[in-house]
Amino acid sequence: MTPIRTSPIQTTPTQTTPTQATPTQKSSSGTSPTPTSPKHRTPNRHAPAGRKPVRKGAAVTVLFATAALGALGPATAHAAAAGDFPAPFTAADTAQAREAASTPATLLTLSRFFARDGAIAPSAARPHLVGPSVTVSFLDPGFVAGRPGAPVADPQFVASKAVSADGQVASVWTVRTAKGWKVVNIATGGDETDYVSQAHGLGTVFREPQIDAWYVVRDGRVLPLDPDARRAVGNGGVTLAAYQRLVHAKYGDKLPGSAYDRAG
Repeated sequence: MTPIRTSPIQTTPTQTTPTQATPTQKSSSGTSPTPTSPKHRTPNRHAPAGRKPVRKGAAVTVLFATAALGALGPATAHAAAAGDFPAPFTAADTAQAREAASTPATLLTLSRFFARDGAIAPSAARPHLVGPSVTVSFLDPGFVAGRPGAPVADPQFVASKAVSADGQVASVWTVRTAKGWKVVNIATGGDETDYVSQAHGLGTVFREPQIDAWYVVRDGRVLPLDPDARRAVGNGGVTLAAYQRLVHAKYGDKLPGSAYDRAG
């Protein structure tokens, strides 16, 4: 799956001490996707019109999306053969990503993240990773444009679920860079790992970032995994061809290079 092109990972300084981890796409005490309910988020001023803000974390903020369907980020690892779905990251890649997500520096950042609203003292947070780390895929701009052979989505990053001593949950996003795997975002909630696990390995799970909808592609159909997706494609889902027409109608004029993109 070719992720909606994410802009080159860039961090915007905040008043907190920068560390490896960076929050953006999910709402922690202040961002987009998964908070209390997997869909609690706060406005993101960087989100384009018609697009839901992404969940955000607390230390350094990584802007994981451009003003439309962003530019393909460095995490994308596998090119797809015509019509095929790119393979998820390998077991070796995933192990390295998880290692980066569990370093002392990352755990320290997680402690501050979980303590951001004063719910718990950083020293008492004791964050740790739980469950498997998973490949997360995003909608592919080539598919949106209708490019022959383009997959519906591409691998973007590896997500690992972290929990604190008081039960808070966060998702740690790790991408492969020229210098190895690096944590680029911490987001509230566990959407990434939760929705991938819902598919039970049957089909390819991906996210449509503009509306924060999660789907699984199975037997030639795009099936919804969350309320946003059900609103978009109905309870029974749609065929891949129908889904392509749907996203093309919504985003076809907002792809990189479009007038919308050039207008910023």
